[in-house]
Amino acid sequence: MNERARSGLPWWLGPANRVITFLNRLGFALGTQHILTIQGRKSGRPRSIPVSLLTVAGSRYVVTGGTPDWVRNARSSGRAVLERGRRRELVALVELPIDERAAVLREFPKQVPHGVSFFELLLGVRIDPDALAAAAPRCPVFRIESIASPG
Repeated sequence: MNERARSGLPWWLGPANRVITFLNRLGFALGTQHILTIQGRKSGRPRSIPVSLLTVAGSRYVVTGGTPDWVRNARSSGRAVLERGRRRELVALVELPIDERAAVLREFPKQVPHGVSFFELLLGVRIDPDALAAAAPRCPVFRIESIASPG
């Protein structure tokens, strides 16, 4: 059983993520979607996933429920390439401690309302800003810091 099936996420998410990644790389920026590419901690190969960024107090963040492979890769590498349309940027991924996550998580339903249903599936609770903030121990949050624009 793969990670998506174990998490209860819909079957169509994998194919949809591949389409979003393909369109993004053709230069089409879709909604809040960015492509985050992180070196695999075991294979060493680049792994890409669509993510939605939030901006809180002038800083950019990416959040998730649970601990998918990309989170383990981010913890291992600490760096990634962030893409949106034709713009590429080398970034550092700085994981926030649990006690600093609530402010960012409260913003998620406001800034990324289309992502709320995925968090409800992952966490098994109805999501509103306070419920998401309370789930901080189960929701990794990474601040995205620009390093450079790759060639």
